[in-house]
Amino acid sequence: MFFNRKELTTGRRRTAVAAAPPPLSPRFARLVETLSSLKAGITAPDPSSNEEACELVEERLPKFVYYSTYGNLDSEIYLPHVITNLARTDLGVRDEAKARTLRVLFEFVKLQPQEILELGHEFRDPSNPSRQPTPAEVSQIAEKKKERSILLQSASTYLTKEFRQWWKQGDYRFRFEADGDHFRIWVSDEKRPEEIELEGRSTGLQWFLSFFLVFLVERAEAHNGAILLLDEPGVSLHPLAQRDLSGFFDALANDNPLIYTSHSPFLIDADRLDRARKVYVDGDGSSKVTSDLSTVGADASQRGASYTVHAALGLTVAESLLIGCKPIIVEGASDQHYLTCIKSLLIAAGRLKPGRELVFPPAGGAKGVKAVASILLGRDESLPIALFDSDAAGRANLKSLRDGLYADATDRLLEVAHFIGMADAEIEDLMPQSVLTAELDRWQRTPTTPFADVATANKPIVPQIEAWAAKHGVVLQKPGWKVELAKRVKERLLSKKSADVDTNMLDLWQRVFVAFDS
Repeated sequence: MFFNRKELTTGRRRTAVAAAPPPLSPRFARLVETLSSLKAGITAPDPSSNEEACELVEERLPKFVYYSTYGNLDSEIYLPHVITNLARTDLGVRDEAKARTLRVLFEFVKLQPQEILELGHEFRDPSNPSRQPTPAEVSQIAEKKKERSILLQSASTYLTKEFRQWWKQGDYRFRFEADGDHFRIWVSDEKRPEEIELEGRSTGLQWFLSFFLVFLVERAEAHNGAILLLDEPGVSLHPLAQRDLSGFFDALANDNPLIYTSHSPFLIDADRLDRARKVYVDGDGSSKVTSDLSTVGADASQRGASYTVHAALGLTVAESLLIGCKPIIVEGASDQHYLTCIKSLLIAAGRLKPGRELVFPPAGGAKGVKAVASILLGRDESLPIALFDSDAAGRANLKSLRDGLYADATDRLLEVAHFIGMADAEIEDLMPQSVLTAELDRWQRTPTTPFADVATANKPIVPQIEAWAAKHGVVLQKPGWKVELAKRVKERLLSKKSADVDTNMLDLWQRVFVAFDS
């Protein structure tokens, strides 16, 4: 690189001074930066030579535990076989599954099979089989059997108490009985007080008990911190029991991340669709996973995987009819995400104490509100409340309903602009703009100008996002981008405490939910 030189005269001296170099072009500067980065990567030492780094990475690698079969407990268990099988390592798949379930059963209720077997032994004198026991030996045998009875009673009570916390489809009571070398499990409930052996109960109860034991014991020990993978759990359970299983999963997820596959809508929480992913076989035969749960724009290979989610949403509507929930019809899934988030934060802040559970069935767009409202009308002959965006589509359908189905109940038609006094406002404008912009920029990182730098307050944010995306070449898939942003915002807000939300925003949300409850 060459520099021009100038000679400056200062008194008697002449001083040669290098002229300032011309600025490098931005393109050349980026090239230098790229080459420097490549050089640093090439000359860096091989990471595998750093043992400490390798050990650190191995420690942080996630552990996965896959479950596909669960050994259902038998009602009658032969203790000598149990003791033998628990020590073996060459069992087949089915016997191994049963042995694992028996292992965790005895561990969970704090019993030792060997101890139960020994405490139940009758008197035997191998050297003199005809000899009768002495009074002292009879007393010792009776004492051991009494001790065994106490252990079994305590274990039965413990299992009944713990199981009752998760299984809501009946008040089941378990009783363990040991007779010589045999160990039995008896079950009764409030509707059928007579005891029946476990195998005489439903397959679903047997499955859930075995599943319950395996997971509670193993996840606390060998699988501590592991990610649990389940393949089609609960297929033998009836629908309401599957709902209980879903609640059980929520509790497990506090300690172990959990991923499961299912075709059942009862195992999908319609209020937490942000956790659901659609899996389908692509045209090239590969498996694909997507967070886009809609069928709009999807080809035939994807639509089938969406029906389970749509059925789950339909069940939300059905529940509002059957169990006294209060439905608030909304236009789409993004509205549902935002409003369930707001509901949770208001309850946490002590600002909302709903007399009935509020559910937000999405109508699949403003045009679908009329159809959903007609279905929900059947419960008590009163039209449900509906919330519309104040954009062009929302206003048009709002007017149509006011002139038609809701002519005598116009007060049950609400729009977003009514609460914030902003023309063309949409559901997104009910959320903190700082959170929306931060999550959008965290999601879309390619533009050189972040959305946060151009977002304007007190103006509808959706048109701003679409204009920014068009200017910077950001592709926003319709209609899925609003749902994806809603899921991200919901997760961000629920990870914070309600006290972290601005008081003015809580006041706004409270006014909305007061209108829902009026």
